[in-house]
Parts: sequence; C-alpha cells; structure tokens
Amino acid sequence: MGFVLWPRSPVNLGTAGPEVTNSLIDRWQAGEVVVLVRHTERCDQSSNPCLGPPDGITRVGSDAATAVGQGFMHLGMAQTDVLSSPATRTVQTSHYMFGQDAVTQEWLAICGETMRNDVVKNKHAHRNLVLVTHSGCISDFEAQTGFEHAKTSEYGSALFVAIADGQPQVLGIVNATDWHSLLSGKILKQ
Repeated sequence: MGFVLWPRSPVNLGTAGPEVTNSLIDRWQAGEVVVLVRHTERCDQSSNPCLGPPDGITRVGSDAATAVGQGFMHLGMAQTDVLSSPATRTVQTSHYMFGQDAVTQEWLAICGETMRNDVVKNKHAHRNLVLVTHSGCISDFEAQTGFEHAKTSEYGSALFVAIADGQPQVLGIVNATDWHSLLSGKILKQ
C-alpha cells in the first residue's frame, strides 16, 4: 500500500534561502515574472473601518497594500505592467500598492479553467506582469500548474511565476508580512 506525495503549496519565498531569492530577483530584472496578488482585507468580511463601499477594502487593507507596493517598488517597476480585476477591492488594492489606477481586465474576476492560459497570453516578453486578483483566481491558477492542494492565499499575498517559452513555473509565494524577509539586505540593479 502506498501514498502519493504532491506539493501542497508553493514555497514561501520569504523564508527560502538566498539562492532562491537571488534567482527570483534575476528573473524579475530580466522581465520574466508574473505575480498574482490577492486583494487585501475585504470590508464586508471584517469589523475594521472601511474605505468606502462594502465591496472594497478596509483601512488595514490599504496599509497592507501600501506595504506590498513598497516591496514591488524595491524590486523595480520600470519594466512591469499592472492589471487588476474590475472589482472594487482589487482596484483599491492596486491603487494603494502603486499610487495609481491599474488597467482593469474582466478575466481577472472570472478566472476558472482558462486562468493559466489567460495569464500566459497576457505576459509580454521582457516585461514583468502584476495581476491584482482574487483568492479563487489564484487557486484556479495553482490547480492548473500542479498545486491542486494549495492553501487559500492570504490577503495581500503574491504568487510569483516565471514564464519561459509559454510555460509557467511557479517560483513561490510571498505573504504580505514577508516582503522584508525576502528583500532584506538585497541591493537591486535598477
């Protein structure tokens, strides 16, 4: 009698060793990375003060989004495109991350069985792509790339994926609170 081992969830890049971190940074600087970011704390599922409508994010969520955005700014955004689901909570999250509104795309709210292919199709050569989306969309992508049993993504978490020759390779995840660990001591070429 045997059992099957499968990767439950992507590696946590915030606690991965320097070899993994350096590889991620090299790929980012080469414009080979897509990052699926889950929106931050939902207003309608929290007792924290809201920023606006019930389908938006909380003040705590706006602070978290700003911190995640600072992590991306540290990586460098010169060769990066940002797309967002049109839902209020994702639009607000991307705005607090980058200080401006992202281009919205309906496919980032619908997701489903085409998520993997939609991500690959929207990635341009030598340009990173940040997608602000929902936990269900990230779960769909993970299931379609070999992580059928991954834990649900946390608010503000970022799933890093390298795309080479049209094939996605999940690099790992950075939770909103792990950016400092990921980037501490790293001097990046801008």
